[in-house]
Amino acid sequence: MTRKPIMAGNWKMNIDHIEATGLVEKIHYALLDKDYDPSKTEAVLIPPFTDLRTVRTLIDGDRLPFQLGAQNVSQFDNGAYTGEISTSMLTKLGVSYVVVGHSERRQFFGDTDEIINAKAAKALAAGITPIICVGEGLDIRKEGRHVEYTLDQVRGTLANLTAEQVAGLVIAYEPVWAIGTGEVATPDDAQEVCGAIRKEVAALYDEPTAEAVRIQYGGSVKADNVAQIMAKPDVDGALVGGAALKPEEFAAIVRFYQL
Repeated sequence: MTRKPIMAGNWKMNIDHIEATGLVEKIHYALLDKDYDPSKTEAVLIPPFTDLRTVRTLIDGDRLPFQLGAQNVSQFDNGAYTGEISTSMLTKLGVSYVVVGHSERRQFFGDTDEIINAKAAKALAAGITPIICVGEGLDIRKEGRHVEYTLDQVRGTLANLTAEQVAGLVIAYEPVWAIGTGEVATPDDAQEVCGAIRKEVAALYDEPTAEAVRIQYGGSVKADNVAQIMAKPDVDGALVGGAALKPEEFAAIVRFYQL
């Protein structure tokens, strides 16, 4: 099975809805300039909630080759959950993807594997593809427990999901020590864990499910290292942070196949 690479740009808590217009247009122009072929990679823009309508309008109005993603979603449908955003709110804005369990959500907002699993299930039920994030901190890496630790997260976040659901979602491996630090796991480091995740999915479900699920690497991905990372057999894309705010850089990552 050929898995279509997916490059997702997570803007985090950056860029207001006015600035978003310029950033989206610059990314698009940078891709046009290099004859970007959307059949070769899927490009996902993941702005803050307040930018979603603006970015959706740009995508629709100019027929831009981007999918729209959100940075989080509630595990609840509606009601007295101040500050939360429901799946129905996202679907009405044409959101196709949602990040759940990003390391920053785990670290600062207490997202556990159980909560992430509930959010993923809620997204899937609404027809939104979850990007489920897993990965270890530096202490775990130094102890040599990074594979075991990450696979525990995989088991927890995929609990009770069907093989069909898992085949259609995205798992993002993000070694926490490499996020925004300039440190980057080597291509072999990325392959070690992404390959282990695929084997774990095969053990939990079956080989066709493992072959179908897309696995991203996230952590200081840049234009000058993305091609080497993407050359690995079990890496199907990148969850991009800082470089997603640099139009030329993100455009180069999206068209890694030309590098």
